[in-house]
Amino acid sequence: MTEPTPSADPEVELRSRPLFRLTARVSAPYELGGTGETRRRIVAIQAGEFDGPQIRGEVLPVGGDWMTIGAGGATQIDVRALLRTEDGALIELHYTGHRHGPPEVMAALARGEVVDPSSYYFRVTARFITAAPAYAWLNRIVAVGVGRRPPEGPIYHFFEIL
Repeated sequence: MTEPTPSADPEVELRSRPLFRLTARVSAPYELGGTGETRRRIVAIQAGEFDGPQIRGEVLPVGGDWMTIGAGGATQIDVRALLRTEDGALIELHYTGHRHGPPEVMAALARGEVVDPSSYYFRVTARFITAAPAYAWLNRIVAVGVGRRPPEGPIYHFFEIL
């Protein structure tokens, strides 16, 4: 018996709803070097904001992105950040993902140029940890983000997967 393909099975339709938009300002990168075509870079979070239908606040100057950059600029993202909601709750945000595209696009991003976000792939999966009762629901959801990287710092649109 052949299993139906996911697109043909209405029981596995992937649905989402907007969670928030996050804008971050980051430091100049710390280059750690590497071996072969792979190198490491750390970028510290300086500040930021997030705003969505159920949650909003600021990104605190805690955490950063521990990147692994491969051939052609393909980047593995590994970010830990601390969010503070407008009512003072603290939320740890950890997300991982990938940013890649044609070598010339990735090189332009590395130089800090403005690049059309549709010319590269930038997706992350997120996990939240909080002890704040009002936001405990975040501890139990799956979230994904679509990113873009203007020169000022990354911008993500996060979505809750339903």
